[in-house]
Amino acid sequence: MAELSVTRKNISKLFSEMQDKKFVIPDYQRPYKWDEEKCETLWNDITTFFADQKDGEEYFLGTIVTCKSNDPKNEIEIIDGQQRITSLFLLLRAFYSKLEKMPDDDNIIGLKSQIAPCLWNVDPISRKVKDTTKIHIESRVATETDNDVFHEILKSGTPSIKSKDLYSSNYSFFYRKCDEYAKNNPIHWQPLCVTILEKCIFLPIECENVDIALTIFTTLNDRGMPLSDSDIFKAQIYRTKNLNDEKKDFTDHWKELTEITEDAKIYIDDLFRYYSHIIRAKNDDKSKEIGLRKFYATDKYARLKETDLMANLASLSEFWFAVNTGATRLDDVEKLNIEAQKYLHCLQCYPNEYWKYVTSVFYYKHGESEDFINIFSVFLKRLTAFLFAKFIEKPTVNAIKDDIYQLGIDVFLNKPLSFGISINDQFKTKLSDAFSLKIAKGVILLHAYQNQNQIAIIPSNFEVEHIFPRIWQNTNYNGWDKKDADEYLEKFGNKVAIEKKVNIQAGNGYFGKKKGKYSNSKIGDVLDLSMYSKNDWVKDDIEKREVNFIDVLLNFFTDNLAS
Repeated sequence: MAELSVTRKNISKLFSEMQDKKFVIPDYQRPYKWDEEKCETLWNDITTFFADQKDGEEYFLGTIVTCKSNDPKNEIEIIDGQQRITSLFLLLRAFYSKLEKMPDDDNIIGLKSQIAPCLWNVDPISRKVKDTTKIHIESRVATETDNDVFHEILKSGTPSIKSKDLYSSNYSFFYRKCDEYAKNNPIHWQPLCVTILEKCIFLPIECENVDIALTIFTTLNDRGMPLSDSDIFKAQIYRTKNLNDEKKDFTDHWKELTEITEDAKIYIDDLFRYYSHIIRAKNDDKSKEIGLRKFYATDKYARLKETDLMANLASLSEFWFAVNTGATRLDDVEKLNIEAQKYLHCLQCYPNEYWKYVTSVFYYKHGESEDFINIFSVFLKRLTAFLFAKFIEKPTVNAIKDDIYQLGIDVFLNKPLSFGISINDQFKTKLSDAFSLKIAKGVILLHAYQNQNQIAIIPSNFEVEHIFPRIWQNTNYNGWDKKDADEYLEKFGNKVAIEKKVNIQAGNGYFGKKKGKYSNSKIGDVLDLSMYSKNDWVKDDIEKREVNFIDVLLNFFTDNLAS
């Protein structure tokens, strides 16, 4: 266990032992995110502890995970705990600023001499601060433009008045609280300061290398969010930028990328995963997929050093923004027609995300094509047919992986797509039984889009209506007992995609009454039911619709899976 050590330290010891050393918040960390509410919680916890403490009691601030830097050796990287550590530095600087504005007496001088070595290097003999630029913490967060503000606060005790950064607002909050506490508790505010230094305890876990530190961090950190793969990638890309202008351009582009992915309702990790399949397709790579971090770490992160990486990621993020928000235009050019949106909707009901990988490859390869709007809709229609049929044939995630890898390669090489699925009687039986599979809702939606009267996109929050209701009502269904009904209740012939509002209006009543509510729908399959000639919906009606439902889908699969 020489690779790590665990100790128990109060704030005074943890911070003041950094003489000629400093904590470093690495560039791959997330920006400082504590707001005033979190700082107030910390302040209230500490002051409550101080007021109620008994002899020997201590206040536990939690664990922090650090890692020694090999070069330079005087740096200690904070892997877990940077939000708390940063906030405590701001708190101590606020106390020191308060002391600086008071007339010196023995207590003031004594307190300053205890806080000073926590914040700065001090003279080994006089124990006085000679250079406030020698602070004990430095933030290098790649996309954090307020790092200099944080450092300046610790050096001078002066927050940025115009800026709305969290460092300045939290420092001002702590200073205000110190000032108020001193006025309201003139006898106790100095002992409070000592309590913070001596009675607030950390459990530092000090590691020899970053891999061990990250492993421990991921294991311990069930309260917050562990570092994502993209956090590591961000740092690696940032490190390749040598000039300040290059670094600023990168941070600006990364911020834009973050905003687009958030609007697209995906994570940046997702984007890197989609892009990894583009790289795999380029390289004719059909091997087993490995972890995202390991994939990009190959050859010392060479894939992250490609000059067009950020441009490709930005283009891909714009595409998925359009897909996930229902937009039709990209770069002011019409790219997604109604046909494409229909099948994207169906694919979004698919039980896993593998369809997104090959779709990303298709967009990367053909996105600039003049005929993209047409070839993309054809591609999506065939991809939907293949993925749905494959899942019906063999409903497991592993069944689709190798096919997706090969499809990505074929798309990249402009090869004709070959699917190898036979639409025969055996498949027909499996399709009829698919009502119990995870893909059932998607199948019902797919059927709805085959209706020639279905022109508009069905709402994304559509529901599945049981035409014959699941709640049994004997008075409405004379001559058909519950045992018979249960056999047919879940069949596709008894289900239809319906708007949520219309479904609520229809309720679980008698079919003859529900028909009137069905007429409020804008979904073709539901409107067909509203015009049904009978007011009863029983076994024969379900069987008849089941045959039609299956035939429609069999025709769809047959037409779109042909080589």
